[in-house]
Amino acid sequence: MSGQRYTPVPGFGQEQRRSGFGLDDYDSRYPTPQRLSSYSSPFQDTASSSASSKPLPSPPISTSTTPAAMPLMSERPSSSRPESGYYYNAAAHQNVPSESYYPMSDPAPFPETRPPRSTSRRKALIWGGAILGVLALIGIIVGVAVSQVKKNNSNSNSNSNASNSGSSSNGTVLQDADDPSHFDKDSNLHQSFWGFAYTPALAQVPWCGASQANVTRDIQLLSQLTTRLRLYGANCNQTALVLQAIQDTKVDMTVWLGIYVDSNQTAYTSQLDAVTDALKTYGTDHVSGITVGNEYILNTAGTDSLTSSAYISAVQEITDKITEVNTTIQGLGLSKTLPIGTSDAGSILSKRLASGVDYFMANVHPWFGSVGIDDAATWTEEFFQEFDVDVAATAPNNPACYIAETGWPTQSMNASEANSGAGSPQGDASVANLQTFLDTFVCQANTNGTQYFYFEAFDEPWKQQFGGVEPYWGLFDSNRKLKDVKIPVCS
Repeated sequence: MSGQRYTPVPGFGQEQRRSGFGLDDYDSRYPTPQRLSSYSSPFQDTASSSASSKPLPSPPISTSTTPAAMPLMSERPSSSRPESGYYYNAAAHQNVPSESYYPMSDPAPFPETRPPRSTSRRKALIWGGAILGVLALIGIIVGVAVSQVKKNNSNSNSNSNASNSGSSSNGTVLQDADDPSHFDKDSNLHQSFWGFAYTPALAQVPWCGASQANVTRDIQLLSQLTTRLRLYGANCNQTALVLQAIQDTKVDMTVWLGIYVDSNQTAYTSQLDAVTDALKTYGTDHVSGITVGNEYILNTAGTDSLTSSAYISAVQEITDKITEVNTTIQGLGLSKTLPIGTSDAGSILSKRLASGVDYFMANVHPWFGSVGIDDAATWTEEFFQEFDVDVAATAPNNPACYIAETGWPTQSMNASEANSGAGSPQGDASVANLQTFLDTFVCQANTNGTQYFYFEAFDEPWKQQFGGVEPYWGLFDSNRKLKDVKIPVCS
């Protein structure tokens, strides 16, 4: 989410204005990657772009941090929603759900070479014998080396299996390279979370490079923590990759698919096509709904007024898209009816918007609300109840409400942005505070019946270009290693 204004829940946090990130340094042809604010069309004619256009940003994840491929394994009454007293918040940056294709030319063939003809049969025999002798010697050396390597690998695998047992290096130990449904579980992980926000590595444009092996590995890992995921978009083939991984691993998992919405109709249509194709292929057994748009209204109209013409126009746009998606999906004749909703800032919901969705997903971040860690869990629950659940109840359809994102960052790239504003150590981005949030929010939310997606599964190094806490919201680091926290065990 980006630029959300939170109304403080009485007794929590402090009112202040925080500056956001500058977004003017990017080529208008490409999205500002941190907030899903625009879609980079795969059909963009880059040749027609202005000569002054800036180059694409560098790839999102460096070689050293790319996960290694593994084997497949109310309008509420004005008295209750003040028009003043808001404070601006920087917000957790989202992945860009758009894609770009970079055709690669075939490598040039090796130049044709031919050995010169021998002028003498005798010379040919001599050279032939010498070559055979050398090859025989090489064979002996290679045989010895291979034997030693096999021995070393055997020892290494034994040690690796021993060290991985009960460790959280990557959460899984594959039992059968040909069957990703057979994997050992990590004793440090517990299926305690209602859901997780998830984006596969390298599923951002223009770098689309998500692989089935890595997504399958992620699903193996996340299935040990939750039975539910939400996606942000349908770029980079991620819809099919995730559904294929769930099918291959045979885990108990459902997913809310995503379609991003902005002014690019072609890009929107492309994503809708990707989702419909995936549903035709995989069916609906592991699909719980389709989320159309992420922070579209926030990015289009802001949060200052829920009655402004800009807000009303944005709501109409998103609900029109929801109707269109619903019509398309209904036309597939699927085995069940899929709910269609949207995701946006937690303070953006109104009776008008609620009336046009099957469900609403709300981003509710205590860190961006300048709340201290001891109050964070309670603040999150109360904010969500007041600004989302209660508002939805005023609509005739009373749509379901979910917390789309909530969590706590573990570090910051910039000292000036390492605190929520609540003061140290209460507002610090730290592993210790993450542990406190896990201990005070997760099981309690489950008991309260709060339906939430923890933000987020993994750190995302590509967000380093935005500074601050942006790359560090994961429960795991980017290499899929659990941070130094204990997962709560909920009864």
